[in-house]
Amino acid sequence: MRPIYVAATGQHIGKTTSTLGIMANLQLLGFNTGYCKPVGQKYLMVNDIKVDKDAVLFSDILDFELLPHYHSPVVLARNTSREYLEDPAAFDFRPSVVAAAKYLNQRHDIVVYEGTGHPGVGTVVDLSNADVAKLLNAGVVMIVEGGIGNTIDRLNMSLALFRESGVPILGVIVNKVRPDKMDMVEHFLKIKLKKLNIPILGMLPYDQTLSFPIIETIIRAVDGKVLLNSHKLYNRVEDIVAGSLVDAEEFSTFKNILLVVSIKRLEEAVAKIQRITELKKLDKPPLSGVLVTGDGRHARWYSEKELQNPYFREHDIPVITTELDTYGSVVKISRIEVKINTRTPWKAKRAIELIKQRVNFELMLDRAHHLA
Repeated sequence: MRPIYVAATGQHIGKTTSTLGIMANLQLLGFNTGYCKPVGQKYLMVNDIKVDKDAVLFSDILDFELLPHYHSPVVLARNTSREYLEDPAAFDFRPSVVAAAKYLNQRHDIVVYEGTGHPGVGTVVDLSNADVAKLLNAGVVMIVEGGIGNTIDRLNMSLALFRESGVPILGVIVNKVRPDKMDMVEHFLKIKLKKLNIPILGMLPYDQTLSFPIIETIIRAVDGKVLLNSHKLYNRVEDIVAGSLVDAEEFSTFKNILLVVSIKRLEEAVAKIQRITELKKLDKPPLSGVLVTGDGRHARWYSEKELQNPYFREHDIPVITTELDTYGSVVKISRIEVKINTRTPWKAKRAIELIKQRVNFELMLDRAHHLA
């Protein structure tokens, strides 16, 4: 059976989430399934070896021993492109990928390879996604974002590289589709894909839980500083409420709320939160964290005493500060691209469930077995 290569039309489409779901569900179907990120970019150091961060993530979630040379054979670190262009012979990228594939193929029924970025990423070192898939003799599962016109345009452009390399396409998974548009999007995509002889393997609705950040992510986005309860930075954030809008009618949920508030409104906002908690008879406070914003002018706009509200300590609510004002903070937070990681286990679980419910594995495996 051909290996499966998971590619996407661009970044932040859901490639890692889909790869995780495919991997986990193949295991549930009884296959001894291997994983590899043949070409990585963002990496962590593991025993002084650069390892793609997704390989580290998969090792942790799916509980396999991480072997960097086989699960993450090539990492394009900073300056690698320039160094490669000056002297390609100094690098053994292709032999490394082939050696990893040989090792994994001997030990698994099927291997799932996770691509990198859009299909053209890696071209500078002669390892585009299409180059790698061909090298691995893999069939491609292409992840696209839900839509019609733009989705088809991006898909056609992305498929061109694989067609040029003669790499078979097993099918398409359409991700992040608006639930109320599912039938319409599927209908029109099928019309186009039928002409290309490419099936839709699955339609995945947009699931808001997969986009929830955690406090730690918020801190990085706003260049924040932790002042209280640093042991609670893995709290999830399901909604954001500005201090000036604290009112029961403004809440879309009554749990896991990030309060974004200026120091001047902090005491008033907390008092309102306490009243809402009592009014709604909530079992616990609705806040997962508090972000105290600056005035945009002064580096030190608060005193430590002003932030020592007993409410925060009593309920273990993390408090962070940022020099950004409230508007700037909300803008920064709204631009966060949330990724699955080891600190968001609920996302991994939900992704696996969603893929199981919505993806036709029988068709995927049949095409992996029969496509020449």
